[in-house]
Amino acid sequence: MQAIVKLQSVTKDYGKGNVVVHALRGVDLEIEKGSFVAVAGPSGSGKSTLLNIISGLDRASSGSVEVDGRDVTTLSRGQLSRLRLMRIGFVFQSYNLLPVLTAYENAEYVLMMQGVPAKERRERVMKLLAEVGLKGMEHRFPRELSGGQQQRVAIARAIASEPALVLADEPTANVDSKTATALLDLMARLNEEKNVTFLFSTHDRNVMQRAGRLIVLTDGAISQNGEADIHCEHE
Repeated sequence: MQAIVKLQSVTKDYGKGNVVVHALRGVDLEIEKGSFVAVAGPSGSGKSTLLNIISGLDRASSGSVEVDGRDVTTLSRGQLSRLRLMRIGFVFQSYNLLPVLTAYENAEYVLMMQGVPAKERRERVMKLLAEVGLKGMEHRFPRELSGGQQQRVAIARAIASEPALVLADEPTANVDSKTATALLDLMARLNEEKNVTFLFSTHDRNVMQRAGRLIVLTDGAISQNGEADIHCEHE
């Protein structure tokens, strides 16, 4: 299988002088295309930093980071923005929906930025919103949707552009267990049917159990990398 993400000897330090936080310590990691992977670990272990490094939202202090065949550590800010726009989808813990846009407009937003023609945008977005269980809610604003429904919009937005990779930061943290299960079912189906690669950061044991692979970070280093051990606590 071809790797869509490849990290070699990646470190990330914050601060300077005598006050330095080593957020990532020599991380080597490969994520295969079409995989469904969870990254777990205690708060402060480096999960969000890892996702930010992979997306190019943050720069590694050292090492190489390759995403979809491109070394993001060598790209300019503009090139990184285009890579994120065209190849990476994001699902945030806090949804990050634009409050002045409807569910339809939020899901359509990335496609507009990509310059996709209006007819194709409409067909793709309407189909996706139906797939995520939001048929008939297209014109509701985020304030008119439950947390689970907002997260479904966020997932639709993340995959509307058919990205190579979806990065999901604690996607089930702010929803109830029933909604979390439904969201996981949805993302697992998208992974299986559309071969979308998902990389999660999570504290949720259900996400860990559903993942095909579990990576555990401890103090910025990988302490476990393989099939999920559902009997272990990783919080």
